Amino acid sequence: MNRYKKNKPKKNFKSKNYKPRTKKSTAKQSNAPKTDGTMRLNKFLAHAGIASRREADELIKIGAVTVNGEVVTEMGYKVKPGDKVQFNGETIKPEKKVYVLLNKPKNFITTTDDEKGRKTVMELVQKSAPVRIYPVGRLDRNTTGVLLFTNDGDLAKKLTHPKHRVEKLYHVKLDKNLKPSDMEKIKEGLKLDDGHIQVDEISYIKGAPHNEVGVKIHSGRNRIVRRIFEHLGYDVIKLDRVLFAGLTKKDLKRGHWRHLTKKEVDFLKML
Repeated sequence: MNRYKKNKPKKNFKSKNYKPRTKKSTAKQSNAPKTDGTMRLNKFLAHAGIASRREADELIKIGAVTVNGEVVTEMGYKVKPGDKVQFNGETIKPEKKVYVLLNKPKNFITTTDDEKGRKTVMELVQKSAPVRIYPVGRLDRNTTGVLLFTNDGDLAKKLTHPKHRVEKLYHVKLDKNLKPSDMEKIKEGLKLDDGHIQVDEISYIKGAPHNEVGVKIHSGRNRIVRRIFEHLGYDVIKLDRVLFAGLTKKDLKRGHWRHLTKKEVDFLKML
């Protein structure tokens, strides 16, 4: 990934403005608030795959859910660890959260089902988990690279919400060399049909022809990277996402998947 980064001057830690971290500040950071382990009943049902939160609210209202043998119709009711939750007489066990990273190949649709019978990314990860997982965001049919799957709805929502500004890094190959003047236009920002777009970084790839560039961007708008270059008269002949939310495809062959490590999951939850 270093090939996309510009050399930056090292920080002068002897500067009078530099303030080293003290033990006091470290201790303060470690005193994060702890939860009591409870969970809203509608969220519990959603995590178990019974229904969406809104649908779960309706199930609770009509008395279809019991906790420890008692019907619960209270909105906002919280389930405690060890509580026995039942729906239609069957005990509910929350699904174990699963996080799968795929190095997506070309010619696969990022959807759970396709009415035209085209190949979907779900075929590539169908043996990765005993529970149903979903792609986080989208990569179009001809775009390759990092694609995350999970059944953790809260995390998926956070990673795709614009306010969290999750970074993506793309390796772009164009049909012709990118003019320096056009690169400056992209850096300054472009006005597309659906509004202004600003990339975080763009640069030529070291050691490659000038028709190959690296683009770092946080926008999740549809086909945004392709549209940036099409707006300036270029065709994107190869688009590969090499980073998403800090996750890379390092040592992961095209079309293969792996489970995230605990460290990676913890990092995503802190974003």
